[in-house]
Amino acid sequence: MPSRKATSNDVAAAAGVSRSAVSFAFNNPQRISVATRERILAAAERLGYTPDPLGRMLRAGTTNSIGVLLPQRLAWILENPYYSRFLMGAGQVCDQEGYTLLLTPPLQDSVLKAIPYAAVDGFIVCGLEADRGEVAELSRRGMPFVLIDSDRVPGAPSVEVDDRGGAREVARYLLDLGHRRLAVLSMDPGAAVTERGYRGPLARRMAGIADALAERDLTMADVRLVEAPVTRAEGYRATRDLMAGGHAPTAILALSDILAYGAVDALQELAIKVPSEVSVTGFDDLSESAWFRPRLTTVRQPIVTKGRMAAEFLISAIRGEEQHPHQVLDTSLIVRESTIKPA
Repeated sequence: MPSRKATSNDVAAAAGVSRSAVSFAFNNPQRISVATRERILAAAERLGYTPDPLGRMLRAGTTNSIGVLLPQRLAWILENPYYSRFLMGAGQVCDQEGYTLLLTPPLQDSVLKAIPYAAVDGFIVCGLEADRGEVAELSRRGMPFVLIDSDRVPGAPSVEVDDRGGAREVARYLLDLGHRRLAVLSMDPGAAVTERGYRGPLARRMAGIADALAERDLTMADVRLVEAPVTRAEGYRATRDLMAGGHAPTAILALSDILAYGAVDALQELAIKVPSEVSVTGFDDLSESAWFRPRLTTVRQPIVTKGRMAAEFLISAIRGEEQHPHQVLDTSLIVRESTIKPA
């Protein structure tokens, strides 16, 4: 039989103090003498006693933890290096401020169901529309939250990048090179979003592409559009399907670097040369894009800064400090080897 776990009563008896004194030793040491606290801690160490963290959180009414409410399954999130960069930025602030970071993916395919099970002081909400139930539920609970890559909510801090400007710039660049047979490789918005039209960053990126096309008297009807979940394998699959049809594009404008990697994988397997036969662009400028072959032309967004700013805004809200306004971060076009003029 395993030995019984030591309790605060055991420590109190061993140290010759009350149970309240044991609680003070761990939670409010200023309320007892130094000698008494040292005697209690020594007894706790001999008995192998550690206070229950959940009990401490309940008594304090705080967890010193922030959650990242994720829009996709954890396996898909971890496959996308975008999120590792974003979490790096958030983690830097958590380390500095003494907070832990809890990833909260959908529970039974429902983000809403996951909220009550996360013992956190507030949420960084990634990629959810403002009119979804999750935002309303967080507001009802009075829980601080910061929206990332979402729609704006009055009174709630939020951080996004200039998606429209970035997409406009990369589309304009391809058109200036002379490409007219364009394909847009988009992240899949999901069936529910498709019924209502594009939302959030995806809507803004599509609008930026439409802006650039309109400058050349073209519309979205003049480009081929394919959608895929944001994984390299799905970018590969979608590009294979794209190239199997007639009227193959001379340039593929992918709305994430991950999809662009998959597109290049598929083109190389089909013996289609990049960029001499098909140019490829991405969006994100992940670390791999600078040494990927060919080096990827892409739109750089400050992912680490976005994560850092999200955590700073949330911790300020948790502490009841002055609320931060809506923040839009700049993007920039990074031209590398994966794009040239059409043959």
